[in-house]
Amino acid sequence: MFMLPSSFSSSSFLLISFFFFLLFLPTSYSLTKPTNATRRHRQLSINYYATSCPQLEQLVASVTAQQFKEAPVSGPATIRLFFHDCFVEGCDGSILISSKPGTGVLVEKDAYDNRDLAAEAFESVRKAKVLVESKCPGVVSCADILVIAARDFVHLAGGPYYQVKKGRWDGKISKASRVNSNLPRANSTVDELIKLFKSKGLTMEDLVVLSGAHSIGFAHCEHFVNRLYDYGGTKQPDSAIDPRLLKALKMSCPRFGGNTDIVTPFDVTTPFTFDNAYYGNLEAKLGLLATDQALFLDPRTKPLVQAMGKDRQKFFQEFAAAMEKMGSIGVKRGRRHGEKRKDCSMHMS
Repeated sequence: MFMLPSSFSSSSFLLISFFFFLLFLPTSYSLTKPTNATRRHRQLSINYYATSCPQLEQLVASVTAQQFKEAPVSGPATIRLFFHDCFVEGCDGSILISSKPGTGVLVEKDAYDNRDLAAEAFESVRKAKVLVESKCPGVVSCADILVIAARDFVHLAGGPYYQVKKGRWDGKISKASRVNSNLPRANSTVDELIKLFKSKGLTMEDLVVLSGAHSIGFAHCEHFVNRLYDYGGTKQPDSAIDPRLLKALKMSCPRFGGNTDIVTPFDVTTPFTFDNAYYGNLEAKLGLLATDQALFLDPRTKPLVQAMGKDRQKFFQEFAAAMEKMGSIGVKRGRRHGEKRKDCSMHMS
């Protein structure tokens, strides 16, 4: 699922298995409307900073464009960072907090499931925050900057540009202990995924659409190696993997002693472009993670996968709506519940 697998550092580009481009040529691929906006939506506004920081989006855009040019991994890494933020304590920038040396207190960033969040994602937000603070000091939350940056990177990679509602405050709580139960596993069942998404106010349709973020990004071998050699304790590979993909993955990811820095694209046909090819890949048994492929195998989600694979514009529309919906999870407002950090990695007090 989109939030679990790791991103990677820029240096890891040399380790990407480029034979995927030769093995898998793009093919022709073959929703329901999201439910009403959650209650949190009425607290957010597209024009929230229209008076206090009218140039906000242009400022963030200047940073994200440069980051995407210099370190393309910033794109999928920041989108993943946004997902991880929203699913734990809500979209409040709590993932950005760094632990204080010597305190022994672990924050979300320190949790095992967040151990390999790419530094480029945090750096993108940090740079944007520094620039915004220089023009609009003490006004814009880190949480809002992360949401805007994630949208920018979706668009820079070829995906839709959509308006972002703003007005979030930064959260005052960030605890590593709250991460594990709020993020999906690489081997989560569709039932488990639906249950987790429902707990966040998201639907089964949102699950399928947001999984489309795997149109870009990469995963380390540890997140799918069991599919290659001993799936479900069968001592055999997962039968739901195309034989060509299985062979290619085994070349990159040996059962034992492989290079832990090697990464593989979620989308083996158009790995650097945000599009709907991810869904066509699932129909062709080219899903990288078990959780990805499960969306096509399960009769409840299969029709949604097929619908998204047939209509790129429909996918873009649904993805934009689902990102807005997810961006309203657990929003903090006011000084009682939130803060406006000057440094995204440090609480105000």
